[in-house]
Amino acid sequence: MADMGSFREAVIAWAAGGPGDRARELAAQLSVRTAVLLEGLSDVAAVDALAASRGRDLAAEGVCVLPMGGAMSVARFARLLGPPGLGLRLTGLCDEAERGFYTRGLERAGAAEQEFFVCAADLEDELIRALGVTRVEELVRAEGDQRALQTFLRQPAQRGRTSQQQLRRFLGTKKGRKIHYGRVLVEALDHDRIPGPLDDLLASL
Repeated sequence: MADMGSFREAVIAWAAGGPGDRARELAAQLSVRTAVLLEGLSDVAAVDALAASRGRDLAAEGVCVLPMGGAMSVARFARLLGPPGLGLRLTGLCDEAERGFYTRGLERAGAAEQEFFVCAADLEDELIRALGVTRVEELVRAEGDQRALQTFLRQPAQRGRTSQQQLRRFLGTKKGRKIHYGRVLVEALDHDRIPGPLDDLLASL
């Protein structure tokens, strides 16, 4: 049975150079109206977790939350999904350092007027600041990663970094950890502590 996951897979295959027929067919079948362009799977996990916490089913609303595998791919995805391609509304979330890729990518796709949201450093940094270092450390312990964190903090490269910087680096040290904590950190947030870029993105959908 076709679902938004099938559409997402079809778009990723299309962006990798495959045919676009399946993506076009599914876009019509599923009444897809918006594509949320995200850098990676950890961002997807955070957006999905926040939507679920607010009782929203984005797929049922015609919204595809799409990991691109890096901000440098935004021009390619925007061309396929925006005005030159499927004609979907485009939005997204990116790191401050990647703002230029989004700006140029949307411009090239004729979608410069469409809004995207920017994290000060990255989404993990936004979430750690919103929760506070102590709370994030509690969550790391609860998730069974305390020993791994202690080992990481003993590395010479971590000396001189703030606790927030250390935690942010720690989340990216093991495959799948950023994805896991993208969900865990969002689920731990009070409703009035959601980072602005993430909150604004969901509100725009």
